[in-house]
Amino acid sequence: MTRLPVPPFTLETARRKVRLAEDAWNSRAPARVALAYTEDSLWRNRGEFFSGREAITAFLTRKWARELDYRLVKELWAFHEDRIAVRFVYEFRDDSGQWYRAHGNEQWAFDDQGLMHRREASINDVPIREADRRFHWPAGPRPDDHPGLTELGL
Repeated sequence: MTRLPVPPFTLETARRKVRLAEDAWNSRAPARVALAYTEDSLWRNRGEFFSGREAITAFLTRKWARELDYRLVKELWAFHEDRIAVRFVYEFRDDSGQWYRAHGNEQWAFDDQGLMHRREASINDVPIREADRRFHWPAGPRPDDHPGLTELGL
């Protein structure tokens, strides 16, 4: 299975890969998101370490069951050949109604077919007031005219 764009990345294709990942994660569809990763993809997410699409799907299912009204923006940080570094911010609320803004960085490594075979993520959650939210679009992909992280000063 090929997942365009494929390495080696250019500035344009790296940006495209980041936006496609953002759109997929904003779908909050675990099985769909997991298809972007190799069957044996290695993950570190915060303090969790696991591998494989089945584990990715289970992780994302748990994640989005507790991170309600999830909205994510990713931004390309750097790239080289088959690797991309991303910074991201997402907002969500828990089941008590407390809102959070999560700030993070990811390092991605891809195979020749454009599937991610390694993902490492470091993330920090900051409680925010609902009035301080910056991501208000309807569920699903971020609208093309919505500002990115740099434009928002995040």
